[in-house]
Amino acid sequence: MYDFIVVGAGPAGARFARRSAAAGYDVCVFEHGEIGRPLACSGHVSLDIWEYLPDDARSDLFQNDIFGARFHTGGPETPAERFYKESPVSNAIDRVGLDKRLAEAAESAGATVLENHTVTGVVEHPDHVEVTVSGPDGVETHEALLVAGCDGPRSRVRSECSIPAPDEFLHGVLAFDETPDFDDHVDVHLTVPEFFAWRIPRGEAGVEYGLAVAPGADVAARFDAFCDAYDVSVTHRCSGAIPIGPPSRTIGARSFLLGDAAGQTKPFTGGGILYGMQAADHAAETIDPNDPGSLGAYDRSWREDLATEIRLGHWLRRAYSLPTPVQKLGLSTLSGEIGVHMDRPSTLFSGTQLKAWLTGGAE
Repeated sequence: MYDFIVVGAGPAGARFARRSAAAGYDVCVFEHGEIGRPLACSGHVSLDIWEYLPDDARSDLFQNDIFGARFHTGGPETPAERFYKESPVSNAIDRVGLDKRLAEAAESAGATVLENHTVTGVVEHPDHVEVTVSGPDGVETHEALLVAGCDGPRSRVRSECSIPAPDEFLHGVLAFDETPDFDDHVDVHLTVPEFFAWRIPRGEAGVEYGLAVAPGADVAARFDAFCDAYDVSVTHRCSGAIPIGPPSRTIGARSFLLGDAAGQTKPFTGGGILYGMQAADHAAETIDPNDPGSLGAYDRSWREDLATEIRLGHWLRRAYSLPTPVQKLGLSTLSGEIGVHMDRPSTLFSGTQLKAWLTGGAE
């Protein structure tokens, strides 16, 4: 009987496992395949990421410093409006390596982390939860006081425990050009319906190209056209669902969701690494496996922290669907030096950002 079974060893699951194991709880993590693979998420992250990693992780994971972004309303040949800081805004990192280092940190804290173990069933009982797992040695049954669903946008835990799904799912695709590129700006193209396409330089690791669209919007053809416009040949193509908008609740009777499973993502980029790990910390600080009633405290706690950012993120996303002339006007008016945090839309109203606008930060 574990205190917690964690389904999924991505950033949110590994972070929760690490914090809970360090607090003295008996934690087991099941990952359906190899940790970090297949890749289904961009490696462009805010500098806050390093706070969640061991001190020596940066030397292994860091790929490139990013100082800003160029926004285009057309393809790569169109003029761009530049938004920047004089110091790094974000980093490009080894995304697969990130998952592995976070899982290693969970193991070091005392959690059991098992790869190639696929959870096929979850049953909540009055006093425990029963988890069926298909592993290298066959089908196994494990029990825990609570189960954490950290198993991505198509979460098995969510469906088995009858927790509502996120509001929306986008279809994202990304791939890589292995030609080294040390440019210090990403390129954002507002050419995709209701979302955008991107180009991220990753230093010696090459360049990441990607986009996201609503399901059924012919993502493959759009992505091919985007890469053709840059005249690049890409490899290691991968795709997946991107949840947007958390459901009305992220808990069950003896279950709770974290990360993509809970829709804890930025509506304006689809990224969820930082939000998922922030929610994992709330879970570790509020949930007592011996008291299922504490699950409600977790659901309230993470929303109090992230609800405003997610709500503002929805408003930012609406700008992607504005008429092109309006987009051009807005970008040209606001471009220049910025004072915002890439994961926190609320910083658009910070003193630093307002000062940048009032002092004519635009070039």
